[in-house]
Amino acid sequence: MSTPKELRYSEEHEWVKTEGDKVRIGITDFAQSELGDIVFVELPEVGDEIKADEPFGSVESVKTVSELYAPINGKVVEVNEDLEDSPEFVNESPYEKAWMIVVEPSDASEIENLMTAGQYEDMIKED
Repeated sequence: MSTPKELRYSEEHEWVKTEGDKVRIGITDFAQSELGDIVFVELPEVGDEIKADEPFGSVESVKTVSELYAPINGKVVEVNEDLEDSPEFVNESPYEKAWMIVVEPSDASEIENLMTAGQYEDMIKED
């Protein structure tokens, strides 16, 4: 199970990567492994506002449909359209090819409230 140290993590199993004044968001390796084979990804539109702890999309696997929860507040500035045709990227490459959205945070300090890799690993061990 991969948990890159440079990322921050939410309790809902999203990861956040800071890239200058924007953040890239996806779901964790743990989340994709729990979901099983991903067959469909629904994401917001560019320009949509996302609100922390509220759904911004969903992933559908052969087992279930799971909502994606925003780890921070912000405005969607980019969406990974590759996932529309290749949802399997979520299983194959959750941290590289399968990023979901890029967001301009409303308040970048919110990122500091997310878990470090070590804290996230401790949380998933308890599940």
